[in-house]
Amino acid sequence: MSERRIHVEDIARVEGEGRLDVELSDGEVLNVCFEVKEPPRFFEVFLVGRHYSEVPDFTARICGICPVSYEMASIAAIEDAFGFQPSEQTRDLRRLLAMSQWIQSHALHIYMLALPDYLGVESVFALASDPDNLPVVKRALSLKRLGNDITKLIGGREIHPVSARPGGFTDIPSRAALDEIARRLEAALSDARETVKLAASIVHSDKVPDFCPRCDHIALSSATEYAVSGANFASTGGLSAPLREFRSHIVEKHVPPSNALRSYLAASGKSFLVGALARVNLNFDRLSPGAREAAKEVGARFPNLSPYYGMIARALEIYHSIEESLAIIGRYSGVRETAEITPRASEGWGASEAPRGLLYHNYVFDESGIVQRANIVAPTAMNSANIEENLKALLPRWVSLPLEEITLRCETLIRAYDPCFSCSAHFLKLNIRQV
Repeated sequence: MSERRIHVEDIARVEGEGRLDVELSDGEVLNVCFEVKEPPRFFEVFLVGRHYSEVPDFTARICGICPVSYEMASIAAIEDAFGFQPSEQTRDLRRLLAMSQWIQSHALHIYMLALPDYLGVESVFALASDPDNLPVVKRALSLKRLGNDITKLIGGREIHPVSARPGGFTDIPSRAALDEIARRLEAALSDARETVKLAASIVHSDKVPDFCPRCDHIALSSATEYAVSGANFASTGGLSAPLREFRSHIVEKHVPPSNALRSYLAASGKSFLVGALARVNLNFDRLSPGAREAAKEVGARFPNLSPYYGMIARALEIYHSIEESLAIIGRYSGVRETAEITPRASEGWGASEAPRGLLYHNYVFDESGIVQRANIVAPTAMNSANIEENLKALLPRWVSLPLEEITLRCETLIRAYDPCFSCSAHFLKLNIRQV
């Protein structure tokens, strides 16, 4: 019996740290174990005993990539618990804040995390050193800068924004500042269209395997808009339910040796997918007109179950985010508002669509608005089981390839989900054992 083990240490271009163990024997896959190595962070426990007004700032610091989503889900759950309905202007500004995060995060993923896999380079720095690809890198940086600047304008700063609060905002932008952002958004539409073309050229090429696994895709869904927060959650399998029923349909399990909980459908016990692809599959007809037209131009058809199609979905959401942001700015009144929230003994449910997928928050408060219990389910916790199932399905196709190629293909599939295990810099340690 011969045995070989490969250690791929500190692979960048995904947020967090994990490991994939693959055991092969005579061309067969004996075992696949996708393991999240990040230590438990206990962010649900450290919320207990906190006043509701502190909770959005605490949860925004769970993640440096998508703090807006944590903040929005937290605020939604608090306002649900206390029976508060935000004004239309507050709701618009929150959507604009969410759109800014999608723009910057999707640009980061498409150009800097995923694209190097398909162009055969180690990182975006290699692309920047190539005169032919330098314009592509500049486009990525321009889109990311735009998203970050909108976050700073609405939220007070780029990372861990501070101005959004239950009931509204501590400060709101001026009309002049938003008009300047609108000019930049208009100019960015061409970059968004080129991003859709680039994503489609990759996904529709032979660089991507023909792989459409059958599983439910789950996202927030609304009959009137492209859902960002609040809303019911729905699935491509026909599920539609209010957030208060989330725990009746989604269960979490601890599957050793991974430190992360995994999510499964309660009815079937099967894994599922969340993220931009799930959102587009469930809400394609509510994308902005330009985004739908861009999809048509590149021959992108939805629904599509291939996880690799998430790159096109993210590109379409960049386009949608720019167009919706322009619409929000166009109707912005800039009237300063005050709102009072009265705490009560209650339970609230909230959710937002983070760049990487559905983010669920549930809080129980006492009569003074002090947190008694908190439950947070992050997108990657929902996707982890599905990533492992995808790898089990794909690895038999790859066993005859050189080990370096198997490694790259495993990494590429995992990166297609844009997972975020923590805010650290590295992700994958891959062990392949040949028996």
